[in-house]
Formats: sequence, structure tokens, C-alpha cells
Amino acid sequence: MALAEERHFGRAAARLHMSQPPLTRQIRVLEEQLKAKLFLRTSKGVELTDAGQVLYDEVPNLLMLAQRAKERAQRAGHGYTGRLDVGLFGSSALDVIPRLLSRFHRERPEVQIVLHNLSRADQLAALRERRISVGFSRLVASEPDLVVESVLRERLMVALYEGHPLCAKSEITIADMENEPLILYPDVRMHGLAQEVAHAFVREGVRLRVEQQVGDVLTGVALVASGFGLCVIPESGASLRLPGVLYRPLNSGYLRHVELNCVYRRRDFSQTLSAFVQMVRRFASERPAPAAPPPGPRRPG
Repeated sequence: MALAEERHFGRAAARLHMSQPPLTRQIRVLEEQLKAKLFLRTSKGVELTDAGQVLYDEVPNLLMLAQRAKERAQRAGHGYTGRLDVGLFGSSALDVIPRLLSRFHRERPEVQIVLHNLSRADQLAALRERRISVGFSRLVASEPDLVVESVLRERLMVALYEGHPLCAKSEITIADMENEPLILYPDVRMHGLAQEVAHAFVREGVRLRVEQQVGDVLTGVALVASGFGLCVIPESGASLRLPGVLYRPLNSGYLRHVELNCVYRRRDFSQTLSAFVQMVRRFASERPAPAAPPPGPRRPG
């Protein structure tokens, strides 16, 4: 383009901040590659041939495409484009994760976010099979090939149906729930919140009465609304405002909070994932740790 506009090798070389011989060689190589003469040498400099004029007309498009490719590669290299497959399950999908994804989408709108509703065990399998980029779950044990990071610690709540005598209390203890019908949602393949609740009852010497076992928080709270029993849930689950359901904080000496974890492959070099993890860490650092409630009454085991 410089030579076509200057019509002189010396002036074009000066414009390109190079000496004339390398420019002459480059033009010769270009003509050999195209198998067409691009310039006619004259006593005053050069003139474009028909082939040269056609190529010159295309040069702005070529440069624009090259610049676009460069910019897109740079954005992908810094995680501003690409795809993020996210595994989620349970009450975290009702509050925390939507806020995380909304923030990430605002920061990097060109990244395609794809959600997968998977249990904790299925998330771990999907991570290892590279079907998802990152997962969110609770009570995730450390794994050699996976990184497990804390997003937040949520206090636990008790969902009660309207009219239950315990609704009169400002907080619920494990002892309050002795022989009360409870709804649990265990992950049969892994240790989870249902097991934590059962252990708390054992440690406090309180009889646990399991009325129903369901697959998720939403079903559990729906059964509470129908009067089947009570349900211990993370605080984010309290965003389910079903008619006839009230929520009270759980005050237990052994079971005070539950942690939401972010899980991803240890040696995943995706810049999109790296940017998302950094955003999750900022989110976690901005949230104050939950205040520990005073210990509830304990019974000897």
C-alpha cells in the first residue's frame, strides 16, 4: 500500500522506516507468490499494473481483517471472549450464583455462559470429563486434581409452615425440633447437609424424625408449605417465598453455617475461567463472615 501510494521505492521505504533493498525484495517475493506483476518500473518510480490496482483496492479490507483477528485473539487471550460452562445445584442457584454470573456478564459480555443443573457428584464427574468449566456446591471435600475454594459461609435456617407452634420463636434450636417431622434432601452418593443435620441431632442427644427425603431444596420447601414438616436449609433458600412458609434462624452448638464452594480443575489454563475465578475471589472478599450465633442448649450424649 505504501509503495502504491508513494509510487517510488525510496519514498515508500522511508515511510516504512526501512531501507530500500529489503522493500524491493519483499515486492519481488509478493509478485512471485501471486504470479502477477504488480508494478511497472519507470524512470520516475513505479506505476500500478491492473493486478496491482486490484490488490491495492483489497488492502484496506485485508488490514482491517488482520487488525480484527489480532484484537479478537488478544481478547480471547485475556478471557474476554469464549465460553464458560457452569455447574450448579440447590439453593445457591436462587441467590448467590445469579449475582456472580450477572457481575461476570457485565464485566465480560462477550463470554457465553452456559448453565448445567448437576448434583455435587455429577459436577465432579463433569469437571473431570471437561463437560463444565466450574461447579458450585456445598461440603466439597479436597481432591488432588481439583481446586476447592470458599465463596461464602451461609447461616442455616429452618423453614416452617404457617401456624406451627415454633413460628412464635425468633430462632430455632435442635432441641426444639425433637420428634418434629423433618424433610431432608440427601445426596445418596456423598456426605451432605442431610448428614450434617443428622449428626447435629446425635451430638445434641435429640431424637431425629425424618418424614420425607427429597432431591432438592425447592421440593423440600414445597413440602413444608404443604404441612409435611420442617426443613433445614441454607439462608439463600429463604428467598423461596412460597405461601404459608416462614423462616427462622437455626441456633445450634454444632451446626451453625454451611459453606458454598467453587470447584474447578487444578491445571485448567483457560483465561476465561481464570478471569471468572478472580471475580469469585473478589466477591468472596467483599462479603463479611457471618456472625456466630450464641451456642444453643446441648444435651449430654
